[in-house]
Parts: sequence; C-alpha cells; structure tokens
Amino acid sequence: MSRETISQSISIVHPISLSHGKNAEVWDTTGKRYIDFVGGIGVLNLGHCHPGVVEAIREQATKLTHSAFNAAPHTPYIELMDRLTAFIPVNYTVSGMLTNSGAEAAENALKIVRGATGRTAVIAFDGAFHGRTLATLNLNGKVAPYKQKVGVLPGPVYHLPYPSADNGVSCAEALKAMDRLFSVEIDISDVACFIIEPVQGEAGFLALDIAFAQALRRFCDEHDILLIADEIQSGFGRTGQRFAFSRLGIEPDLILLGKSIAGGVPLGAVVGRKALMDNLPKGGLGGTYSGNPIACAAALATLDAMTDEHLQEWGSQQEEAIVGRYEAWRSQRLSPYLGRLTGVGAMRGIELTSTDGTPAPQQLTQLLSLARDAGLLLMPSGRSRHIIRLLAPLTIEPAVLEEGLDILQACLKQLV
Repeated sequence: MSRETISQSISIVHPISLSHGKNAEVWDTTGKRYIDFVGGIGVLNLGHCHPGVVEAIREQATKLTHSAFNAAPHTPYIELMDRLTAFIPVNYTVSGMLTNSGAEAAENALKIVRGATGRTAVIAFDGAFHGRTLATLNLNGKVAPYKQKVGVLPGPVYHLPYPSADNGVSCAEALKAMDRLFSVEIDISDVACFIIEPVQGEAGFLALDIAFAQALRRFCDEHDILLIADEIQSGFGRTGQRFAFSRLGIEPDLILLGKSIAGGVPLGAVVGRKALMDNLPKGGLGGTYSGNPIACAAALATLDAMTDEHLQEWGSQQEEAIVGRYEAWRSQRLSPYLGRLTGVGAMRGIELTSTDGTPAPQQLTQLLSLARDAGLLLMPSGRSRHIIRLLAPLTIEPAVLEEGLDILQACLKQLV
C-alpha cells in the first residue's frame, strides 16, 4: 500500500497498517495480532470498539449525523454537557464547551483567560505537551520536533521546571525558579494563567509534586492568576480516578479534556468556572464540528462505563500488575538498561538508561522493534525518547495484560 500521498512530516512509530481491533488487541492487514499498549496514545481507555460506545454511535448515526450546535442546537450536546459538568469533581458551578480535540480545547482556554483577565502572558512548564496548533506549540516545553522551522510563535509564554519525584526536580527548586522568573523576566500583574499537566504525558509520565501544586494554587489565588489543568491524557480514569488533579488536593479554574472522552471518536472540551466560561461575547466560542452528535453519543456511552467503582478497580488491577512486574524485574536485574518506573496509577512509564544513568534512546528504539515483532505495540516518550509509555486500555483482560508484560519482559532481556 503506497503512502506517497501522505505527508512525510508525519512521524510513524510502528510501520504497520492496522485492520481491526477489540479491546486491547489489534490485527494488521496481514492478519498478525498485537497486544496494544499504545491505546491510540491515551485515547482508548475503554479499548477498541467498546460495545456500549459502538452501539451508541450506531444508534445516533440513524438519527442525526451532524448539526452545527451554534446554528441549531441538538440534544446529544446538551445531554453530554449536563453529564460531563456533573462528572467534574469540583465544588464550584461548572460550565463548558465542546471542541474537536484537546489542542482546540487549549486554544479556546487561552481565549477565555485573556477575556477574563485582560492579560496575555502564560506560564507553562518544561517537558509539557499541549498540542500541535500554533499557539499550543509555544506552550510545549520541548523544541524538537514541534517548534522547529515554524518561526515566531504566539505569546508571551514562559516556562518553569516541572517538579516531580520522577524527574528529580524538587518543589523548592521549582518555587525558586518561579521567584526568579518574576524577579527577572515578567511582572506578575501581566500573567493571565499557569497551564500544567497533573501528570505529564509526552515527558514520560511524570507525576506533579503535590506540595508544589498546592503552593501554585495559593500563589494564583493571591495574584488573581488563573490555573489551567491539562487533563487531556491523564483524565477519564487513566490514574485510577476521574481526573488526576484530585490527587493533588486542588481545584483548577479551567480543565482541558480530550483523548479518552469519547471512546475513540474525536472530541475535546474546556470546562471550568461558569463566570470564566461565560465572559466572552456571544459568538466568541463555538465551531462547526465542535460537539458533533455522533461524538457526543460516544462520550455519553463512555461516561456510562466510567463509574468510580469501575475506574478504581481497573486502575488498581493495572497498577498492581505493572508495579509488581517492574519490582520483580529490578530484583532480578533483568536488564542493565532498566531504569526508573514513573507515573501514578495505571499511567506508568519505564525509563531505559545506560549504566551511568544517562538516557538510552537507542535501546528504546530496539525495544520497540523487538516488541512489535513479538506482537506488542509500545509508545516512546521522554525528552530523550527513552521512556516507554504504557497505555493499555483500562478494560484490558488480566490474561492479555499479563501476556503483554511477558512479551515486554522477554524483550527487555534481549536489549544490547
């Protein structure tokens, strides 16, 4: 199958062509089976072709395939926003809008905070990933490949170190860098918002330091700065609870949603304090496809499946399996390249490092190939592309999860 008609600027991790999938298993066009630990890069927390989602899509497609909500509202959008805002675990009144993607949610959030504060500056964090659109590129805490060759980006945006036990940056170090930023680079009164991931995804599943999160919330309150939590990858059960910000003991002002919100159908959202969401003039928010009826139906079915009981059970089972295997591998000294286990809950990464502790990206590239040949799909991450990102569906059958971990174990042992 020729790929000459596809832009060569799109990077492909696995050079295969998938045909179909079911829960945590996929098959390529040659009929080869794989266990999927990529999950559409965090989109498939409910797995491939979840029966409830498929049925919701099928039923909605017989009723209404599209209506631009800002032209003529439709019931699935209204029902979803009622359910979604009730699903957000905060103590204030929540309002929001639907988008086509997480990046579009981030773009709209920037408009919302500008309108609410009259300020333009944004503080983001090293290692961050918030999207590939022009404004979100500047939020990303990594140049290659996202910011290369695209010139001056919308701003102003400043970056701080991301404090996490997973990367060795302490709360004190991050707060010291923040103090320097406001002493040297920018006046606090010019800052509209901070945007932060409770668990960084692209950086290799780094869990935010809880003390820093709470200090940041206090700082924002003291200086009338808004706090945006990007839950696009960490949300909808990835860490074993609805959203990862809950473990931090804070409530963000705006929350970005996407990926697993609709079981594989493109959809995103920005939700938060109603006064913020309502501050722009009529017509300031919206979009032709935003909140498409079929996507809304899929999201409603997704919320049906994501009860707190299910999320806790799925997250605990996957966390116990991954942590148990990792600890066994470390005690057995399975591979000299086996580094730290990062992340929380079922949102886990495994570092590959050399004996001196430096990143080992060549070994990760080798691991991707070995695992794929053995029937396991893995996803790389980390600034040096040296961390395996484990994103198996939360609904993965225990036997299939163990089979996948068996393959990973065998391949780690083969690294040279």
